[in-house]
Amino acid sequence: MLFKFGMRNLLAHRFSPRLTAANASHRFLYGNPLCTTVESPDLPPWLKFSDTPIPTDAESDDNFVIPSLANWVDTHILTSKPKLPAQPSKQNSLDHVDAVSTLLKQRYSSPELVGEALNRRGFQPSSDLVSQVLKRFSNDWVSALGFFKWAKAQTGYRHSPEVYNLMVDILGKCRTFDSMWDLVKEMSQLEGYVTLDTMAKVMRRLAKAREHEDAIEAFRRMGEFGVKKDTAALNVLMDALVKGGSVEHAHKVVLEFKSRIPLSSHSFNILIHGWCRARNFDNARKAMGDMKEQGFEPDVFSYTNFIETYCHEKDFRKVDQVLEEMRANGCTPNAVTYTTVMINLGKAGQVSKALEVYEQMKSDGCVADTPFYSCLIFILGRAGRLKDARDVFEDMPKQGVVRDAVTYNTMISTACAHSREETALRLLKEMEDGSCKPNVETYHSLLKMCCRKKRMKVLKFLLDHMLKNDISLDLATYSLMVSGLCKSGRVEDAYSFLEEMVSQGMTPNPNTLKQLIAELESKSMSEEKQRVEKLMDRFLQKRNV
Repeated sequence: MLFKFGMRNLLAHRFSPRLTAANASHRFLYGNPLCTTVESPDLPPWLKFSDTPIPTDAESDDNFVIPSLANWVDTHILTSKPKLPAQPSKQNSLDHVDAVSTLLKQRYSSPELVGEALNRRGFQPSSDLVSQVLKRFSNDWVSALGFFKWAKAQTGYRHSPEVYNLMVDILGKCRTFDSMWDLVKEMSQLEGYVTLDTMAKVMRRLAKAREHEDAIEAFRRMGEFGVKKDTAALNVLMDALVKGGSVEHAHKVVLEFKSRIPLSSHSFNILIHGWCRARNFDNARKAMGDMKEQGFEPDVFSYTNFIETYCHEKDFRKVDQVLEEMRANGCTPNAVTYTTVMINLGKAGQVSKALEVYEQMKSDGCVADTPFYSCLIFILGRAGRLKDARDVFEDMPKQGVVRDAVTYNTMISTACAHSREETALRLLKEMEDGSCKPNVETYHSLLKMCCRKKRMKVLKFLLDHMLKNDISLDLATYSLMVSGLCKSGRVEDAYSFLEEMVSQGMTPNPNTLKQLIAELESKSMSEEKQRVEKLMDRFLQKRNV
């Protein structure tokens, strides 16, 4: 059971309206009246949300690194010049990836120039090398496509269908749709290369770019590429359209194809999800009625869509009504349902009620899983109950529950929010030492903290650490760094990152540009300010076309 006595203690914990001396000090420390617990003195030092005291002059030192982590940081920072290992070996395979990555980071204006630079080196492509490099540059289509074309031209190497699909997805993500279609046509000349997975990537990227009609047309054309239009394919299209913000188009394709392609219960759940997201509960209920007419009983996913939307609206009375309706119809809520309710109660500030969800969950015979624990940690961390959050984190392996990236991300985010720099970095190191691979969200809180504290050496370490974990910097990552560095007065660095993101074909948010323009003006950097203003005018004109 979930920390046999620990959860009981959490549920018993009530937030006193009176401010005692103990919790007054915690309010001062954390700025949160819900923080009422103190750190246990018998925990090992690294388990506490407290760090080694930092020297007073560290705040003015861009190169400062926590001493206990200095060696780890130094070994992960990439050198400025690519170094090719003397002889190929398994041990050197990562060195090859790093060497290619260092070369591609120099930025090129066209895929052809990337190929020319690679030809001057002694690199030899392999499936693993190509796959890793493409993942590292998945938000930089020029470098990725140039490397892809160069590798394809090398003697003794042939791209696999998986590598082609990865390149198709990169071009779609970067909205280079003409090149994406050219690649799909090229794949169609290779037997068995174009599959539903390929077309799914095409449809999802088009729908995400709000090119809904083009996504539907891609579905219509699937037969040209030897891909069957069946229920699974239709569900992929509908899901892409809903996630791309148009349940109306998803409904449209159902009307167009339902006479030729049978629908499944999943088809109706996609529509229910879409209508709920659009806050159109009448159409969501109608989709549920259509589901029944077609011989499918609404399941836990059907009802959880309603629950999730009512939770977002903080209408917990209707949440309870849907839960009662579920049970009355013989449909037992699952861990996803309870996790949804719990985290939204926590976000609404109803922490005690959020913790009580576990008791309801237990009474339904539902076992707490990794997402449930991660959400519980989030709620406790947000409430300032740092020791409780750590206790839950430590209890997970004892209960046979695996910590995933979201679990670690939540702990890292909590540590960063409370300026626990050493704790946050040690959690990242623990992920590296274990089998839990970080994702782009893992780094966001750490990067924000580094910008705020002006830890430029650690910032470079984190960016190189991302690259070594095959994580490409996306628009959100660049934007948070530009904004964070502006706030901390590092305007030159903020401008440098803006140039880098634009060189990769990314379009900055107007608010990010406005913030940078204001900071450049305050620093009398008139030349840079004019460049950013021209960029802003260009992007606004594109939007209005």
